[in-house]
Amino acid sequence: MLIIRLHREGKKNSASFRVVVTEKQNAAKGKFLEILGSYDPHLNSKIFKKERINYWLSKGAKTSDTAHNLLVSAGIIKGPKKTIKIKKGAAQAGQTTANAPAVATAPETAS
Repeated sequence: MLIIRLHREGKKNSASFRVVVTEKQNAAKGKFLEILGSYDPHLNSKIFKKERINYWLSKGAKTSDTAHNLLVSAGIIKGPKKTIKIKKGAAQAGQTTANAPAVATAPETAS
């Protein structure tokens, strides 16, 4: 199955990412079929090849949660953002994600 996901580039503490299409079984830093864009979180720059992304999505490629959220914020695909899954160790350390839904509490009624 094909997946559109991020491929990390750059030095330590200065990461930038490529948006690539690859087989899901391939390693995150492994081989890929095509570069579809780039994302630099430090400069907040996003460059995407909209036509090629739509082409791969029409061929049945899926997106990772982070790539999906980037493409939604860029306006390339429509729909709500997905909640990012966090690793078990990060959850135990008390870290949360920005897209995590807030826990609603039921209002207390006076009796």
